[in-house]
Amino acid sequence: MSSVSSISNQNIERRSTSLLKTSLGFLGLAVFLLIFADLEITTHDPWIELTRMLTGVITPNFTETENLINAIINTIAFAILGVSLACSFGFGLALIFQYRFVRISCAFVRAIHELFWALLFIQMFGLTPLTGIFAIVIPYSGIFAKVFSEILEESDPTPLKAISAETSKLSTFFFARLPDSLIHFKSYALYRFECGLRSSAILGFIGLPTIGFHLESAFAQAKYSEVAALLIIFYLVITTMHQWMRRSLLPFYIIVSLFILPWGMGDISLDNIMRFFTKDIIPLPLRGVEQFDSNVLVNFTSWFWMMISTQAWPGLLNTVVLTQIALVATGILTLVCFPLISPKFFNRIGRSIGYLFLVILRSTPEYVLAVVFLLLWGPSMLPAILALALHNGAIIGHLIGRYTESLKLRPDSPVKFNLYVFEIIPRVYPQFLAFLFYRWEVIMRETAILGILGITTLGFYIDSAFADLRIDRALFLILVTAMLNIGVDILSCYIRKHLRLSIKAETI
Repeated sequence: MSSVSSISNQNIERRSTSLLKTSLGFLGLAVFLLIFADLEITTHDPWIELTRMLTGVITPNFTETENLINAIINTIAFAILGVSLACSFGFGLALIFQYRFVRISCAFVRAIHELFWALLFIQMFGLTPLTGIFAIVIPYSGIFAKVFSEILEESDPTPLKAISAETSKLSTFFFARLPDSLIHFKSYALYRFECGLRSSAILGFIGLPTIGFHLESAFAQAKYSEVAALLIIFYLVITTMHQWMRRSLLPFYIIVSLFILPWGMGDISLDNIMRFFTKDIIPLPLRGVEQFDSNVLVNFTSWFWMMISTQAWPGLLNTVVLTQIALVATGILTLVCFPLISPKFFNRIGRSIGYLFLVILRSTPEYVLAVVFLLLWGPSMLPAILALALHNGAIIGHLIGRYTESLKLRPDSPVKFNLYVFEIIPRVYPQFLAFLFYRWEVIMRETAILGILGITTLGFYIDSAFADLRIDRALFLILVTAMLNIGVDILSCYIRKHLRLSIKAETI
């Protein structure tokens, strides 16, 4: 008995050592990368702008009621249609997720941020609802497929033992595997709908008629009272989502969404679609080439090297630097934030305040947070790092705070700060790392799009290419972004497997 206990203690000690070494390694890497990070504050007097923002927060302007309501309705409609279609497609893909082609395809489409998908679809469909719907459907289908397949794999195998060997695969799936997974499907779909609302809001920054369109206009004109009103309504929509988003009402919501979206906005041109596939996305040296010879090869090689050396490589380096610093900053903020909603540290009133604080941070799209900090400090990596850390730290902090509810303390447990350091942190740390590494690829995706705000990540070069109507360059850089995200996702899975970190697929 003592021998078994000794072996168990040794395994626990070895795992703890591995977790500590990994954490210190990522912390050391982030500190080292600070040398290469642009953290300069370029605004003349940030306090003046901050004062204006705070004044706007305490004096929200709801006078533009019609515009506010229309923006919110469109935001919800895009999210409902996009997420509903993605959920259906994702479920179908999850059933065949064991095939390598399906897994690779899903990994590719979810590695590209919905904002980049929207910029591509604008070239074909213009500023029509199809652009916003497809921009959500494509990446979200890949996400749903992965998570739904993991939920099915984690389902309780006990019902399968009671089924006759002669039972068809279809009956086995619907009567033995699916019932146990349905509750998790519903839970994750609701969480993904919340994400869809944020994605829908961000799409307004490129011209679609969602809340982001009005936010961008209000920010540009320094109308911070209007910004506050828009965000307050957005927070109310998200916090009340569990009350109004009911499964029985979903068909009604879908039909209403189809009718209220501005389908008359912009024209869909078959010529634009054909030009996109036959000309725009083809690298410039290969357009109109009838015979592939040495001159064509030389021109294409020069184009390819120019893209790698002047855009892809510097954009990739800055994306990695920003991501790794933001990842560690997210971890630090998570450890600070999770006690705010934990019953181990605060009473009901304190937890309610902490919950409201975390809801506001995680409900605010990181793009919007970055815009706020950009106005305060200017275009550097600092606004992006803080925006990513606050948004993702609030998400993981909420999950860890809820996780502590299930922890049982000894009667002689320490209290206050000692409880936090010596009791809670050691017990939640593996779960904390699991969530953090799971969000790593998400942070990488978000880092790339923040380049649209002028921060020199890959998104900066992608946005510049779209602005110059060089779609071939934009597509090349989007592919580089996708490959980078896939690589980080693979590395994250390897680290979590090596450290024996696991989470329920539907929790994040």
